[in-house]
Amino acid sequence: MSDIEEYPSADPESTSRGGFTPVLVATAVVGVAGYVITWLVPFVIGTAAYTTFAIYWSFTFLLAAGLSGIQQEVTRATGPADAAAVPPRSRLARALPFALATSLLVFVIVVVSALFWADAVFPEQGWAMVWPLAVGGASYVLLTVLTGTLYGSAHWRGVFWVILMEGTLRLILIAGTLVVTTDQVALAWAVAIPFPTTFVVIWLAAGRRLVQRTQLDVGYRQLVWNVARTVLAATGMGLLVSGFPFLLGVTSPDADPDRLGTIILLATLVRAPLIVVGLALQSYLVVLFRGTAHFWGLLLRLEGVVLAVGAVLVVAGWTLGPAVFALLFPEEPPIDGSLIAVLAASSTALGALCITAPATLSRSRHGLFTAGWVVAALVTIGCLLLPLELEARTTLALIVGPVCGLLVQAVGLPLLERRRA
Repeated sequence: MSDIEEYPSADPESTSRGGFTPVLVATAVVGVAGYVITWLVPFVIGTAAYTTFAIYWSFTFLLAAGLSGIQQEVTRATGPADAAAVPPRSRLARALPFALATSLLVFVIVVVSALFWADAVFPEQGWAMVWPLAVGGASYVLLTVLTGTLYGSAHWRGVFWVILMEGTLRLILIAGTLVVTTDQVALAWAVAIPFPTTFVVIWLAAGRRLVQRTQLDVGYRQLVWNVARTVLAATGMGLLVSGFPFLLGVTSPDADPDRLGTIILLATLVRAPLIVVGLALQSYLVVLFRGTAHFWGLLLRLEGVVLAVGAVLVVAGWTLGPAVFALLFPEEPPIDGSLIAVLAASSTALGALCITAPATLSRSRHGLFTAGWVVAALVTIGCLLLPLELEARTTLALIVGPVCGLLVQAVGLPLLERRRA
């Protein structure tokens, strides 16, 4: 990891594809770790208590998902340092000062805003849940800028270790905490601590020299404007993924806690195979689409892969899903296979959006990138507010929202590119 001079070669497409294996391997390992956490926590503390943990987890990774927009823009803007850059390097933004200032801003925003939501979201624990959230969010900003720099400079070894360390460390800490206590605040800190720990380790190993040998392609004003749009888009993405349990909990105050916990658990487990991989590859896909000479062919091939995997998941969910759920959670009521199949279908729509989004951003279409995710999030929220049963609202929101966002980008990108041509 100390070898930091891993910049794109003369063949950007070849270099970007060379990162696929390490990124995918790390993502697969962390995906398994996430599955274990999703199974282990409710197994130990029960589905009713799991609702509180799931809402905190959802809130944490909703915040992280929004902040991941910083990573996507830093990835797009990062390249090897060039003394002859136009504009001159003295007028270009620097990653480290931007990261430190944004990290402090996020910490302050979380703490101040908690005055309005802490007791409502966490009625039993209150402010004790705010501090790990604030520390985790602030440190995630530092990590996301560092990771974006690693992606943008094609430092695949560093990317591999960031993904692997953060996810596996979280599993170790949560499992260790559950051995000692089921206290929700202790579990919250176990979720948050991997963010600063991973940043410190990777920064000491490679980050300091890497930042010195790379540069961004925009000044601070343009960087802030671009980041504002990618963060807004990523927040919409987060509402559809990590933030969905939070949204479902907020819009279902009168729902039975056990049933609500089961629906959240099902949605998390069933959607994970496609969505975890899709989200983990967002920055990699920006690099891949940025470097390819066959943009539209690559986009269509990747969408075909998503549809094929989604079809397999739908069939498996319908036929095998109830038996697998009963095996993993024998104390819970049986689940109908049709519900699992619908949840799997919803993951296909969101997985397809996870392909068009980085493709759109790689073409510097920040406005369209943002519009797709925001439309998807707003439609999802609207569906959750409909006067329907819990299962009906959940499945409708999970399918219709992503489909609308996908249509925005799938129609808008060819039109904009045609005008550019």
